[in-house]
Amino acid sequence: MKAPCVRRDGLLVLDKPPGLSSTQALAQARHRLRACKGGHTGTLDPLATGVLVLCFGEATKAASFLVDSDKRYRVAITLGVSTTTYDREGEVVARRPVAVSDAALREAVGRFIGRIDQTPPRFSAIKQGGRPFYERARRGDEAQPESRSVVVTGIEIIDRQDTVLTLDVACGKGFYVRSLAHDLGEALGCGGHVAELRRLAVGRFTIDQAVALADVGLDTALLESDAALTGLPSVVLPGFLARAVMRGQGVHIGGREQEGWVRLYDDSGVFLGIGWSVAAGEIRPKRLWVGAPAHVEPMDARG
Repeated sequence: MKAPCVRRDGLLVLDKPPGLSSTQALAQARHRLRACKGGHTGTLDPLATGVLVLCFGEATKAASFLVDSDKRYRVAITLGVSTTTYDREGEVVARRPVAVSDAALREAVGRFIGRIDQTPPRFSAIKQGGRPFYERARRGDEAQPESRSVVVTGIEIIDRQDTVLTLDVACGKGFYVRSLAHDLGEALGCGGHVAELRRLAVGRFTIDQAVALADVGLDTALLESDAALTGLPSVVLPGFLARAVMRGQGVHIGGREQEGWVRLYDDSGVFLGIGWSVAAGEIRPKRLWVGAPAHVEPMDARG
């Protein structure tokens, strides 16, 4: 008999093992936690390992804020070999000699720092017409995703051994490390692909906090839901305003002049949810946490 799921609210920083997609890693973690509801915060390639932040229960309402977070990667790039997928799992399409000086390497790497235009790989989860590009690519479709503007805040050359180059990459949302490996290889005139990839950080969550999938179980403690939102300013509401917000009503407070997302708390420090602050001093509730004080609906076991 299948064990019933239980309501679990919070975040889990998972160290994703190789060989699993983000969805598969989520499914296994959710099964181990027996959580009723869960979601992940951005795709990590099956060959990659490292930080994958999972949201359970009410914390799934904060997932989009983590998807947009800055990220940091450690990548090993094999120079001299180009593949269809821009990583070691694809078919080899070209082999070229590698004759790159350290000075030429530093100059080429520098061209990929800052705001750049990047074309995602054909083998990617980006959708066009409701279908991911990887499905089209597997059928021989040569269609390429459109290039887009992405931000790379830094690239550090960690090591270079023969044809294997190791980089530490800090980037913003929408950046593909596989495209960096391919494009850098082309810039060097020899081609290249991702041999190993490890995500070291997503926003404030680092690999040092990550839990191995094999260690996840019913007794695994989850981080509080608002841990995903520490980049947002917080607003503390007195009792009567907190109750109004939890009924879905906008409230007026003084002292706020900027528009934007805010974290909402009652005056006892209980997290209520996420609101939008308008310049006139109004707070409009947008995503409220079921089970927070004064909520008009009872807490249930659906997760």
